[in-house]
Amino acid sequence: MSGDAPVASPRHRYLVTGGAGFIGSHLSEALLERGHEVVALDNLSTGSAANVESLQSDGSYRLVLGSVLDTQLLDELVEECDTVLHLAAAVGVKLVVEQPLRSLVTNIRGTEHVIEAAHRYRRAVFIASSSEVYGKNTDVPLHEASDCVVGTPSKSRWGYSLSKAIDEHLAMAYSREKGLTTVIARFFNTVGPRQSPSYGMVIPRMIEQALAGDPLTVFGDGTQTRCFCHVTDVVRAVIGLLEEPRAQRDVFNIGSTEEVSINELARRVIDVTGSASQVVHIPYEQVYSSGFEDMLRRVPDTAKIKSLIGWSPTHKLDSILRSMLEHTAAG
Repeated sequence: MSGDAPVASPRHRYLVTGGAGFIGSHLSEALLERGHEVVALDNLSTGSAANVESLQSDGSYRLVLGSVLDTQLLDELVEECDTVLHLAAAVGVKLVVEQPLRSLVTNIRGTEHVIEAAHRYRRAVFIASSSEVYGKNTDVPLHEASDCVVGTPSKSRWGYSLSKAIDEHLAMAYSREKGLTTVIARFFNTVGPRQSPSYGMVIPRMIEQALAGDPLTVFGDGTQTRCFCHVTDVVRAVIGLLEEPRAQRDVFNIGSTEEVSINELARRVIDVTGSASQVVHIPYEQVYSSGFEDMLRRVPDTAKIKSLIGWSPTHKLDSILRSMLEHTAAG
């Protein structure tokens, strides 16, 4: 991704912000397996050193404890690496609703610092965006040119959506006006081993509830639908984009198109775990705040990435649930 050369040229050194997080740890692992070096920057606010413990015995991997808000540290790390993969962000609906200022500062200011440093040292940068940029748009499947339809700023729910859209605008502006090499990917719901049930992540939360024999909590009426993509498929998509020069200065959806209602998801979790748990519906206002808004459907159009690099998910929902069950049961 330096200039017009593919990223996966000989041995490459990557800076992965949020590198001890759920997706960041899997991405780091995959890059190491391909013979590259990884420097991971993480403040462990939502990531965990345990996620990358097995990687730290490899001299090709280094975990640096710190934040993308630390401009001096970030500057030093960007200078010593070839490419920046920016995954650090405030994550999870619960965190975004309860700590909106932290979410906005981390996502907007942090991304601005990363992009500025990448431009300073002429490093290519991958920006991890989110399906949240589409907001309340229910004209599914959502393609990369679909409108962003967000709610009123008086509801903190939409701050995350706007912050990720601003991240994309920053990256695109630096690309157009200053020649920064960028790739932007919008992650839809991503799941798999190492994902925490904290911050409102639905599948790991339901798996834990089912194994404990507790009621599976469904927020709202459960008719809202989502598409869940296994993290290994997402990582494969990211690396495929990094290796393809034609992906530069463009944006791509990454996600599954297998749509499922949250009610059906709960039933399938009960089936795969063999649990006797019941399903309990909880009004949104009891979980978040009064007037919380959710999206009825969230389905990606992935034709663009499939056409460019031939990518499509290989894991169906049932295999994802089994993978999550095995990981959770193993502790």
